[in-house]
Amino acid sequence: MLNARRLLSPVALVTALGALALTAPAANAGALVASAGSCPDQALSQPFLPWADPSLYTPLPDGGFESKAAGWDLGALAGTVRGNEPWSVAGDGQYALSLPAGSTATSPVLCAGVGHPTLRLFAQRTGGSALATLRVDVLFEDATGAVNTLTIGRLVGDGGWSVSPVFVVGANLLTLLPGDRTPLEFRFTPEGGSSWTIDDVFVDPWRGN
Repeated sequence: MLNARRLLSPVALVTALGALALTAPAANAGALVASAGSCPDQALSQPFLPWADPSLYTPLPDGGFESKAAGWDLGALAGTVRGNEPWSVAGDGQYALSLPAGSTATSPVLCAGVGHPTLRLFAQRTGGSALATLRVDVLFEDATGAVNTLTIGRLVGDGGWSVSPVFVVGANLLTLLPGDRTPLEFRFTPEGGSSWTIDDVFVDPWRGN
C-alpha cells in the first residue's frame, strides 16, 4: 500500500439546495447541456484504492493536465507547471495546474449521474497562510437553463501534496440528458491570498457505482 500524507481537511461542507424539478424541457437547455454533446462513455478506475476508497472514478477532461489544461477556462495567472502528484495514480505525468493567488480554473463539462456524484483530487498549498483555503465549486444547470454555482467544500493543506477528502456534489441535480445524467463543471479558487497546485482530478459519476 502506498504511504500517503494526511487527508486535507474540509473546512466547509456543502449546503444542499432545495428540491428542483426532475426534468427540464429541451427548449430550456443551456450552455452546459450544449457543451456536453452526446456524453461519451467514461473510463472508470479505482485511483484512490490505496486510501481505502474502492469507488470507481473517471478523470475530469484533462484532469491530469498532461495536455496543458486543454479545455479548461483559466483565469488570471493560472497555468500548467512541471511536476506531478507523487503517487502518480494516473500514470507518470509531467504536469500539474498552478493556481496563484487571485486566479481561478474551471474544468470542461463532464457528465455525471444525478444521485449526488463525488469529486476527489490531489492538492498542494504553495503559498499563503496555513489557514488559507482552496474553494471547490460545482456549476450545474437549473430547469430554465441558467447555470448555478454551489460551493461543495474547501481545502486546507500543510504545504505538502495530499489527497483530498471526498466532496459530495450536494445539489439536487436535474436530469437534463439521457440516462439520468447531467452536465457539470468544477471551479477551483484560491482564497485568503493563498496559492495552490492541483493534479489528477477525478469524479465518481455515480457515487459508489
